[in-house]
Amino acid sequence: MKKKLTWILWALKILIGSALFALGFALFLEPKNLNAGGLSGLSMVLCHILHIDEVGVVTLLLNLPLFAIGGVKIGKKFFFGSLIGMASSSLLLDIFSILPKPEIEPLLSALYGGVLCGIGIGLVFGEGASTGGSDIIVRLLKRKWQHVPIGMINTCFDAVVVTLTGLVFWNVSSALYSGVTIFVTGQIIDAVVYRFDYSKVAMIITQKYDAIAEKISLELDRGATFLYGEGTYSHQNTKVVLTAVRQQQLADLKRLVVEIDPNAFIIVQEAHQVLGDGFSRYSKDAL
Repeated sequence: MKKKLTWILWALKILIGSALFALGFALFLEPKNLNAGGLSGLSMVLCHILHIDEVGVVTLLLNLPLFAIGGVKIGKKFFFGSLIGMASSSLLLDIFSILPKPEIEPLLSALYGGVLCGIGIGLVFGEGASTGGSDIIVRLLKRKWQHVPIGMINTCFDAVVVTLTGLVFWNVSSALYSGVTIFVTGQIIDAVVYRFDYSKVAMIITQKYDAIAEKISLELDRGATFLYGEGTYSHQNTKVVLTAVRQQQLADLKRLVVEIDPNAFIIVQEAHQVLGDGFSRYSKDAL
């Protein structure tokens, strides 16, 4: 029962993400003829160059091998999740197209469309799936360049497609507004995908290092490491407490340190993707 509920919640998150993507596209991007890049934009370019009208057919033909490669390279979960994402987003695009469109400037359409599409795609990516098309290419590229945020990869791919579209159709204004959309979309994707993966690393310089390390273990259930240091003025040897905590534990960490040693020196830094016990585990498919 628990496993079934997990799968239902997984599929539901993909559906919600697909709905937000479709809503942003139908309400803000499509009415202003903004090209958000992707496989559909690439298909438009190919159809124009080849002098054919079947954009949907070309998109489908490009999608089929991508789904096959994605299923083999990334796995069955990605394959079935992407089927859900592609089917639901395609259906919802048609449903949302009947909604009244807001009468706003193209720049606002580019911004709000980018935000909604970015949230939607980010939610789908976060569940290890995609909405099909270029999202599959982005996931495959992410496996090759694991050090690059997935939103940046998405932005670069879409930027190439939008640039090609602007050159082929010679619609500079649309291409420039579309550039705003893909930049915002990429930034929002990274914010959504990595939103729960930010932690804090604290270095605590104090003479009461043993007591503080013990408190961190007992109260926060986090480990700590002693780094050996020396004061540049006093030349006194000391131990520096190094620990990683979740964002929500930072206030408790500072409180317990100050309670033990009000004069302690605390340095806090952002930490991204902390791997190990109590945090996330390494996976070659991680975003």
